[in-house]
Amino acid sequence: MKKNKDQQSKREEKSFNFIFGKRNYRFMLIGLGVIALGFILMAGGGSDDPNVFNPDIFSIRRIRIAPTIVLIGFVIEAYAILTSPKKR
Repeated sequence: MKKNKDQQSKREEKSFNFIFGKRNYRFMLIGLGVIALGFILMAGGGSDDPNVFNPDIFSIRRIRIAPTIVLIGFVIEAYAILTSPKKR
């Protein structure tokens, strides 16, 4: 009877596993940070006066660099999800 309880408790301990490993979560956080950085770089460029046009909204940072950084962040996220976790 005692042996069955020990085996059952061992099975319960083994059944609690995360889907991703520590490495996967680290890459997910890095990817999330890169995506946030891209959106921060896209922000701004508006004008306080609606009658005045601000050409800063068409800067190279907002049109090319920031979307590329966001795309790189999504690639990092895909890598984090598709990478198999390390076996212990």
